[in-house]
Amino acid sequence: MSDRHSILDSLMASLAPVHRDGHKFISVAAVAALIFLLVWPPLGWVLVILALFIAYFFRDPERVTPLREGLVISPADGRVSSIETVKPPIELGLGDVERQRVSIFLSVLDVHINRAPVPGRIKRSVYVPGAFVNAALDKASEENERRSLVIEQTDGSEIAVVQIAGLIARRIVTFKGEGESVGAGERFGLIRFGSRVDVYLPPGRTSLVAVGQTAVGGETVIADLKSGELEREARAS
Repeated sequence: MSDRHSILDSLMASLAPVHRDGHKFISVAAVAALIFLLVWPPLGWVLVILALFIAYFFRDPERVTPLREGLVISPADGRVSSIETVKPPIELGLGDVERQRVSIFLSVLDVHINRAPVPGRIKRSVYVPGAFVNAALDKASEENERRSLVIEQTDGSEIAVVQIAGLIARRIVTFKGEGESVGAGERFGLIRFGSRVDVYLPPGRTSLVAVGQTAVGGETVIADLKSGELEREARAS
């Protein structure tokens, strides 16, 4: 009996709650599935699968966020697609000094809840309309529709996090606005159906992740602003 309970507990623990933003989409798919199960079952079962996928897409698992001062936490689940030293976009208001940009690509199978990389106050929130090219491409940072947040920490340093729409994504949702405070790992938004999130580190600071690495939003440390450690090397194996 204890083994059965253990297996059941493990299965239940693997089921993440669904974010409220997905409830309306699931409801529409579920109602349509019920109607077509009565009228035309083959299509009804397709809609059942669609409703289950939508619930999976909008899953919102709990995360355990490291809270030491200086840590920069991944704002999203996904693959680190690029790490480049670039001038930040003009709308961020961060000046012309180059900063390292860590880009994380989210596939449709990744968790799409976005989390604050550092604690602080949202100094700027800027929406930029744009194109919907493949979010994995470098030019997506400059050309795609996006929402940028600049978070000012208590020591005055600023870190920007940018939600970028992708080839399929058509809706960026942000829960926090200018002047509001966020904690490290706190949920601040989501992007529907495939996307990318960029993080701009302070000048002179480098990341501790590598291209190709899988990041976990709210948990993976992508930089340590209090450490003198050089940028890490990595290999795939």
